Parts: sequence; structure tokens; C-alpha cells
Amino acid sequence: MKLGVHYANFSHPDWPTTLEDRLTETARVADEGGVSLLTVMDHWFQMEQLGGPDEPMLEGYTTLGYLAAITRNVRLSLLVTGVTYRHPGLLAKQVTTLDRLSRGRALLGIGAAWYDREHAGLGVPFPPTAERFERLEEALQVCLQMWSADTGAYDGTHYRLAETANVPPAYQQPHPPILIGGAGERKTLRLVAQYAQMCNIFGEGHDVMAHKLDVLRRHCDEVGTDYDAIDKSVILMADPQTDPDGFLTDMEGYAALGVETVTLSPPTDDPVAWTTDVVEKVLPRLADV
Repeated sequence: MKLGVHYANFSHPDWPTTLEDRLTETARVADEGGVSLLTVMDHWFQMEQLGGPDEPMLEGYTTLGYLAAITRNVRLSLLVTGVTYRHPGLLAKQVTTLDRLSRGRALLGIGAAWYDREHAGLGVPFPPTAERFERLEEALQVCLQMWSADTGAYDGTHYRLAETANVPPAYQQPHPPILIGGAGERKTLRLVAQYAQMCNIFGEGHDVMAHKLDVLRRHCDEVGTDYDAIDKSVILMADPQTDPDGFLTDMEGYAALGVETVTLSPPTDDPVAWTTDVVEKVLPRLADV
């Protein structure tokens, strides 16, 4: 099983003077230590459960561009881009640029968005849920057209593009992998089946994961895509430092269901030390799961 590190919390001690250094060193440790995927959030305000708007939050794609310059191996993504945050033509250009400058390490992580407070706070429209999912599907179609040889128009319900030129093309061909976050059974997992190469599901136990993956398999059968070709990932609020053996046993259960990647967030005030400990003591054993 592969390991992802999700850097979601910037509110560590002395963050006004150490935020950048701590992020940089965590990324370096992850990159050199064999972490498969390094992600940050796509938010303008910190989430309320981590302190809300008074806590620090970096803009996502600017951060990924910086991380591309200081790493060499790890894949890079937002977990996940909110569809309401950027016009999809611009989003495709941003991910293409990240893919070029990282020499083929970009993923497009995307979802329907949910944080209404930051939209209201910065004056960005936040459509109802049904419309956000319509926009999510159209955004996926726009990105795929931008990453194809078709430079013609795109005429959707919510997005209309006169020409979908995108030069230079992405480094990865036919396009950077698409990761869709979420586990909604009727809409989200259908979009995974139809458009994505990777899914990310919040870990609520083996039984819940088994059910969600069964739903995904049915959607794949319905749309005619290869279920086994989709990289299944889980994000957990777990700390393997506290009980490495128990954590690895839990991962064996997820792996038996077909989960290939587990993403964890450093839960301590010292993400550098945490990441160092995990890549040195846990990752070698996780790789054998």
C-alpha cells in the first residue's frame, strides 16, 4: 500500500515566522522518504473544525507550484479542488502548468465544494448542491477536452468556451490523472466511474468501504469502464505512531478490499518530526501490505 500525506493544518507554534519552513521541510522529508502523494487543501479560509478564518490557509495551486519546485518524486494534488473556485478552462491550464513544471507529477483532485462560509466571505457564488454537481461534471468534460486534440468550442449549460486551446500540453499523456473526492453513491461515485482514474473516500471502517466500492463497481459496469484500473484511496484521521501494529492491521483490511493508497494528515504540532517518523518506521511495513 502507498502513503499519501495531506498537509491540512498550518497553525503550528510560531506559524507567523515558521509556516513556510515547516511546510518546506515536511515536503522534503515526504519526497525523499517515499511518500506517493502530497496534498494540500483547496480553501481560502481554514475549515471551522481547525479554527476557521482566523487560522492560516495558503492558496492551493500557488502552494503546489512551490512544492513542485522543491520536490522531485512525489505526486502533487489538491485534496480536493472545489469546482466553484475556478472556471474549468483556467483550472485545466493550472493543472497543465503544474504537470509541466513538475515533470509529470500532477493530479487533478476535484469535488463539488462545500464550504459556503468562505464563498460568502469572499463574495464568490455558491450554487445549490444539484447545480454544483452539474458544474462538476461539466468541469470534468472541459478539462478532458482541454487535454485532447479538440481545440474547438465547448457549449454546456453552465460553461461555454469558444476555443479550448491548451499549449503546451500536459507532460502526462493522455492527461494528468483525475481524482474525485467523496463517496456519494448516486452522483459522486458515478462521476468517478465515468471520468476518474482515482477516488478518495473518507475511511469509516472496512464495512463502509466495502459497500462504497461495491457501488463504484456497479457504476463502472453501467458505464463500461474498468473498475480495477481505478486507484482506490482512503483518507483517515489516524496516527500510526500511537499503535503501528494496529494501524497496519487496519490497512491490511482496507488492502483486502482493493484500497491502494492511504492518506494521513500530520496530527501533531511538529509535522516534520511526524512525517520523518512515519516514513522511517511505518512506510517500509506499509509497502508490504
